[in-house]
Amino acid sequence: MKLIFVYNAESGKLNVLFDIAHKIIKPETYQCSLCAITHDALSEKKAWSEFKASTKLELEFLHKDEFEEKYNLTFDYPVVLENAEPIKPVITAEELGKFDNVEELIRRIRKLET
Repeated sequence: MKLIFVYNAESGKLNVLFDIAHKIIKPETYQCSLCAITHDALSEKKAWSEFKASTKLELEFLHKDEFEEKYNLTFDYPVVLENAEPIKPVITAEELGKFDNVEELIRRIRKLET
C-alpha cells in the first residue's frame, strides 16, 4: 500500500522560512496539524524518522501545491491518502487535528499496515 501525506503548506524555500517562523512565533495558529505533529520548528521528530525508516508501507510526502499539480485533485488539507483507484483519504484533516502527538499518528498508520 502506498500512502500520500499532503501538508497544508506550499512548497518553496521562502514558504519553508515562513512556516518555521510561524511555528516559533505563534504555533497555536499554525495551519498544518500534520507538520506540527511530525516536525519541530527546524527538523523532523526522531520518532517520525524512525517510523518512516521501519514501515513496510510506501510513503510519499507532498505540499498541497505539489500534490494538486501531480495528481490534479484537491482535498481538505492536511490529509493522508491511499494511492488506490480512486485516491481516497485514510486520515482526514479533521482526524489529524485531533492527534496530540506523533505517536498517535504512528499508531493509526500502523493499523493500515496489516
